[in-house]
Amino acid sequence: MSGVTPETFLGVFMIFCRIGGVLMTVPGFSSPRVPVQARLFIALAVTFAMAPLLLPKLGGGLVDQTPATTLWWIGCETVTGLTIGLFGRAAYFALETMTNVLATSIGFGAIPGTAVADNETTPVLGSLIMMTATVLVFATGLHWEVFRGLVASYDRILPGEPFGTRLALMQLVDHAATAFTMALRLTSPFIVYAVVVNLALGLANKFAPQIPVFFIATPFVLAGGIFMVLYLSSDFFAQFIRNYAYVLRMG
Repeated sequence: MSGVTPETFLGVFMIFCRIGGVLMTVPGFSSPRVPVQARLFIALAVTFAMAPLLLPKLGGGLVDQTPATTLWWIGCETVTGLTIGLFGRAAYFALETMTNVLATSIGFGAIPGTAVADNETTPVLGSLIMMTATVLVFATGLHWEVFRGLVASYDRILPGEPFGTRLALMQLVDHAATAFTMALRLTSPFIVYAVVVNLALGLANKFAPQIPVFFIATPFVLAGGIFMVLYLSSDFFAQFIRNYAYVLRMG
């Protein structure tokens, strides 16, 4: 215990600030379905596991710090962690937005489901897709990429230094653009399906206005959407996992 100093405890707390900030925003861990106590224990466990590796990266900046400097470090480390977690969450924002479009396109937009990543109500099909995507991220081990990026961040963003606003915005825009392009590619078959089906129903209603075409065709539109989800689900989630891994490694 002779090597344990007050600076050691302070360094572990600084590491906890960055890790805690990441876990507050990164997908999966930040879900409101995960109890706060569980997230706290996970953050503490990861902090203690990474402390021997990350403490040398803090250098001697913690020695003889003034209270004002310590508060500055705490703020910088927390904001840095939140920003890193937000980069990983950009793909989930994009996927959640486009799954709402997907559910609306095939007629499931009015059926509410349970929110997975946020507290807002989403269509039941969107909830199913988000839950499956979250499970696959953990099943394929991509959550370790978040921790790998967290360790690598200490070489790019030195402890106690603020995250450059311009750099953060540029990276966030790049991540958001990549994520929304990915989500649009994944949901494009359903958007095309909605356009074709509604165009056909509109033409049929034009030729036979006395028949409630949209009312009669609703079950068939829903059935077609369900078969499309069943047929494309494997490729859908495989492409998502592949692209999500690229987004994480890009950071």
